[in-house]
Amino acid sequence: MKVLIADDSPTPRLLLKRELERLGHDCILAEDGLQAWELFQGSGVDAVISDWMMPGIDGDELCRRVRSDPTAPYAYFILLTSLDDRRHVVAGMTAGADDYLTKPFGHEELEIRLIAAARVTALHRRLATQQAEVERLNQILFEDSRRDALTGLANRRRQDEDLELLAERAKRYGQPFCVALFDVDRFKAFNDTAGHLAGDDVLRTVAAELAAECRGGDVVYRYGGEELLVVFAAQTCDDAQSAAERMRAAIETLAIPHPGIEPGAVVTISAGVAAFEAERGDEVHALLKRSDAALYEAKRDGRNRVAVAREPAVR
Repeated sequence: MKVLIADDSPTPRLLLKRELERLGHDCILAEDGLQAWELFQGSGVDAVISDWMMPGIDGDELCRRVRSDPTAPYAYFILLTSLDDRRHVVAGMTAGADDYLTKPFGHEELEIRLIAAARVTALHRRLATQQAEVERLNQILFEDSRRDALTGLANRRRQDEDLELLAERAKRYGQPFCVALFDVDRFKAFNDTAGHLAGDDVLRTVAAELAAECRGGDVVYRYGGEELLVVFAAQTCDDAQSAAERMRAAIETLAIPHPGIEPGAVVTISAGVAAFEAERGDEVHALLKRSDAALYEAKRDGRNRVAVAREPAVR
């Protein structure tokens, strides 16, 4: 183990170092409590053996600091005391010490405590590793629950969470944002002709292309079915319209054959753009309703186009 020795008396400090090295341990030496605390931080020591009374800070205060360091792995803490007073022992254990030794002590007493230190430290290391793994898996589960399995995009749950956050920021700080609701044109006809597996491939391709066309701060979500929602953070309605048009053109340029309509036809998308109007008491559900209405307008006017919702939000 790596052991930090804190003792302001040179002779006991060196004798303890020699004994620990005889037992196969590596040692770090500190001449007082403050130096011990400085050496402890970032050292990754397995155990601390500290005198009770030292200049700067006493052993119990050193123990409190060791226990309060959230970045340090668990270190087995042994207090040394020559005071024949059990109250000091209780105070040290309350501060977080694992064990104590009363001076003078024998070699066997020291070795027994170091055996216990090795076991306890190893247990804490394993528990810390297991806890980190649990947290990692929980994070994966959290992210998976907010990701669409087919397209790999953020899903409707993540969309709703993000939109509510953006709406709150818009109301509090006046930060504008817009959305564009995209729909793959005549997607049912594509599925009926080419099959659902081919339809899935089209959705994945369209989703990937929209994500590739996004700029910093923009996010694409699987809204549902063949509908995809793009959120344009900190953009005006005109900027969002231009971005949506660029995305529409990018999908058309892919020239994915559409066997469900006339020969030579390709897969296209339509979009409805709407801006969040915080100053008019807008809400997320009203924003999505306006974007859906604009999408319907784009479909009605011939598809493969972008329409913008111009009507004001209702308080």
